[in-house]
Amino acid sequence: MNTTDFKKQTVKGLAPSILLVLAGLSACQNQKEMKTAYQWPEGITAPVAEKKEHFRTIHGDTVADPYYWMIDYFKEGPESAGVIEYLTAENKYLDTMMSGNKQFRDDLFNEMKSRIQEKDESVPYFKNGYYYYTRTEEGKQYFKYCRKKGSPDAPEEILADVDAMAEGHPYYQIGGFSISPDNKLMVYSVDTVSRRQYDLYVKNLETGELLPDKISNTSGDAVWAKDNKTFFYTFQNVKTLLTEKIKRHTLGTDVTKDATVYHEKDNSNYIGVDKSRSGEYLLIISQATMSSEIRYLKADNPNGEFKLFQPRIKDVLYSVEPQEDRFLILTNDNAQNFKLMECPLDQTGKEHWKEVIPHRKDVLLSGADGFKDFLVLSERKNGLVQIRMIDKKSGDEHYLDFGEATYRAGLSTNPEYDTKTIRYAFSSLITPNSVYDYTVASKEKTLKKQQPVLGGYNPEEYETERLYVKARDGVSVPVSVVYKKGYEKNGKAPLVLYAYGSYGYSMDAAFSSNRLSLLNRGFAFAIAHIRGGEEMGREWYDHGKMMHKKNTFNDFVDCADELVKLKYTSPEHLYANGGSAGGLLMGAVANMRPDLFNGIIADVPFVDVVNTMLDESIPLTTNEYDEWGNPNNKEAYDYIKSYSPYENIEAKDYPNILVTTGLHDSQVQYFEPAKWVAKLRSTKTDNSLLLLHTNMDFGHGGASGRFDYLKDVALMYGFIFSLEGITE
Repeated sequence: MNTTDFKKQTVKGLAPSILLVLAGLSACQNQKEMKTAYQWPEGITAPVAEKKEHFRTIHGDTVADPYYWMIDYFKEGPESAGVIEYLTAENKYLDTMMSGNKQFRDDLFNEMKSRIQEKDESVPYFKNGYYYYTRTEEGKQYFKYCRKKGSPDAPEEILADVDAMAEGHPYYQIGGFSISPDNKLMVYSVDTVSRRQYDLYVKNLETGELLPDKISNTSGDAVWAKDNKTFFYTFQNVKTLLTEKIKRHTLGTDVTKDATVYHEKDNSNYIGVDKSRSGEYLLIISQATMSSEIRYLKADNPNGEFKLFQPRIKDVLYSVEPQEDRFLILTNDNAQNFKLMECPLDQTGKEHWKEVIPHRKDVLLSGADGFKDFLVLSERKNGLVQIRMIDKKSGDEHYLDFGEATYRAGLSTNPEYDTKTIRYAFSSLITPNSVYDYTVASKEKTLKKQQPVLGGYNPEEYETERLYVKARDGVSVPVSVVYKKGYEKNGKAPLVLYAYGSYGYSMDAAFSSNRLSLLNRGFAFAIAHIRGGEEMGREWYDHGKMMHKKNTFNDFVDCADELVKLKYTSPEHLYANGGSAGGLLMGAVANMRPDLFNGIIADVPFVDVVNTMLDESIPLTTNEYDEWGNPNNKEAYDYIKSYSPYENIEAKDYPNILVTTGLHDSQVQYFEPAKWVAKLRSTKTDNSLLLLHTNMDFGHGGASGRFDYLKDVALMYGFIFSLEGITE
């Protein structure tokens, strides 16, 4: 039970796996001032986008937007062919400018791929009589979803051979696996476009056949009722991709006649359907950035009516977890950092809530998971995750000891309610992803698996640090740093500074085997844990959104300045990277302090904030008003306009910038980075490189295969290595 995870599945923030990919990427530098061993092609003319008259007028303010026509591809307007021509021209320009290090990038791809154990298997988890796991095969891009009955040594059943299913598709994303209570049926979802529009399928696991019950335009997840023939799913608006309805489907019936059991009328809310860990309750969750509302139904009564748990209240978030004798409620009601409450199963209104864990000013209570014999609390203190165990009967409690100064940790897959152990995941900047089983009563932990890093990785060769940088308003901002031993802090070494800083998403210090290609070539890598995340508590998030959003940008700049001051690097060797909402950060700091960075890589960047937030036809816009503000209100309009990267491009020198996007991106539409690049190219006064790479087959998360995305990483690494004079 987590107050923010539900929304993070759909916001521009992305799922954690994507963010970790982005966190391993980096930036670039100024061609005019660099003396490098790599020779960029000369005399190549960059594409020049056509300007067409268009004006935006609101609140008495008229702004010219000569690149507005680029929105036409998905609007199916008369300029759609021109959009493809422009994006193709930019791709060809990038290929030409980067042609000299093509072999080096191929080598980087193979180097990063060689660290991955291609034939691999996840740690099986137990649920309802079966051990479930995924496994990968050598040379294959996808995986096989499997199970074994009763014992890890039982014969294997392959539930989904995704390698075979994905054949012939440039993009193939499968998810939402949901097994019926009798273990005989599986609902799963498929997206072949990369716009997070999923089709649901039902497979008979006894015969292997697909049932005719295909359902389109869903968010990808489904949950079963106890009768093994009814499931519930989230239906999307085809144009805006908003999750508008929860529907009920009974196997063998016409999907076009599926009953709508809930219709969300507030287009600022995300909705979804879930099932309690105990399997006894179905939950409909409606949540905006600052309010939530939940409905519940016994899973053995699928045709019943969902009951309202507690009506939504402005600025009050809550999530619930059913237990056998009560509901647990995690809420920020008069508790900025959240508190844990409980109520009877038959009296759920707020007036019946009783306090279990009080609010603490210095500790964020980010999650509460209830099991039969104990509670597991996920907390944050001093920017770090804590996992706290509480025995339900005795009240005894203790914390896990992770043993490192900076890390990422959290609960893993724990589907069973009646269990003696929990599973958690741990990694750090030097410790590969590790899965542990922890016996709560005995405090015994067992390492089930640590992700292999092929090629002889030795964590003793690397060093990590945790710094605290005083920002301009006096707040201390944590910074996590990693480098290979021997890195000299003399101002001459290169450093990549990464950050995100939005949606309350905490960017913890996690391991990346790809990042070794940076560290082994003399780079340091740093994560600035800036406001807009929740690393330092809910206040950290509140002070990095809406009318406080500029704190996010200021924090990043101040961290970069401090790293230069401490001689970790210098402006001649400092690189910045961020993606999605972190790409907004990149655009903002490019305008604010172009002198501070040799270059910037902005991945799928959210850079046209005003225009996007004014267009309610764009997917997710209305869901985001509580994050950025609604520019239909003048105060919000003026504030957003004052920092939106596209609005604030000036005739001045900029560092080299590499921008990536995907044509089918549903989170940050392709035209935002395309417009930004076009306006930058026509306005800036330098000769530095400005490159745009549009993936014409993929969307926000990039390639779906487990190796293909490494080509994009190699492009980014190859770019900054060449600018640093590194050619092998």
